[in-house]
Amino acid sequence: MTTYLLAGGGTAGHVNPLLALADQIKKHEPAAEIIALGTSEGLESRLVPQRGYELLTVQRLPFPRKLNASALRFPRQYRANVAAVRAIIRERKVDVVVGFGGYASAPAYSAAKAEGVPYAVHEANAMAGLANRRGAKNASLVAVAFEGTKLPGAVFTGMPLRPEIEALTLVSDKAAARKHFGLDESTVTLLVTGGSLGAKRINETLEASRKVLSAAGIQVLHIMGGNSTLPEVSEPGYVRVSYCDRMELAIASADVAIGRSGAATVSEFSAVGLPAVYVPYPVGNGEQSLNAASAVAAAAAILVKDADFTPQFVANTVVPLLSDSKRLAAMSTAAEKVAISDGAERLYRLVAGLKR
Repeated sequence: MTTYLLAGGGTAGHVNPLLALADQIKKHEPAAEIIALGTSEGLESRLVPQRGYELLTVQRLPFPRKLNASALRFPRQYRANVAAVRAIIRERKVDVVVGFGGYASAPAYSAAKAEGVPYAVHEANAMAGLANRRGAKNASLVAVAFEGTKLPGAVFTGMPLRPEIEALTLVSDKAAARKHFGLDESTVTLLVTGGSLGAKRINETLEASRKVLSAAGIQVLHIMGGNSTLPEVSEPGYVRVSYCDRMELAIASADVAIGRSGAATVSEFSAVGLPAVYVPYPVGNGEQSLNAASAVAAAAAILVKDADFTPQFVANTVVPLLSDSKRLAAMSTAAEKVAISDGAERLYRLVAGLKR
């Protein structure tokens, strides 16, 4: 029996590919033991046990960006995290470690190296994060979701998609999906998502655009995310919820989606051929714009800056787009051409080859 330790978490963008690989391992190796490693603060604390997998945690430890008291404490705290993961590897007889970035991955990579256990790095973003850049230097395998991601020896596998998203690439029932959310089964539908943590600009712009969308005969499924202060709404033609545990149905319900261009979001929308308007997160190193680059270049999506995503943009660009069935069909075809729908299987085949 093989024991896998899968490390990552924080946001859905890290947790979902971890769970997708876990499901793929179980499909091929029913007897395998799968342990997830994360933090108690991230989404993994809820999503991993909900999926039926064991979750062990380490301290959430941001890498210091400047010299202060936290930076002085960091080496000792990091060593403690590494020691904790080394103990897990020894006690649970871990055969392979796979990291997806985030706070739990860095100590997992260090521990695997120290224990002589092969480890793999999967980078979801077009621009690699710090933990994966460091971990890739000694990894047995480096896999990336987007071609062109700059990591040594990277293999392009695409994004591991959850089984329910993979299923949508084969069969999708818009009417049933819309009915699930209390939407009209035959009305053009716009999906809006702020991601797991929410997106203030997106949420506020959609709230201000409700009348123009309604007047155009467009119904909306609006998933706000965790940090929004807007109330939930359930009205004919407009449903707004804080969080959605059935994102596969939300995606299936839509003719067009608006959201941040996180790696998982772009990969999932493209895989199912869903035309999208991406509003990259304006803070950071620009990786979200890069995530959407291939879809935009293929004319499968539209990119708009956060500051430019206004009610005027919705009225002048989004409404006409939803009214243009010919353009939407072309965008859907283009999205499917740039997408990878079997990323979980591709990654599993490579990871399974690392077993000691």
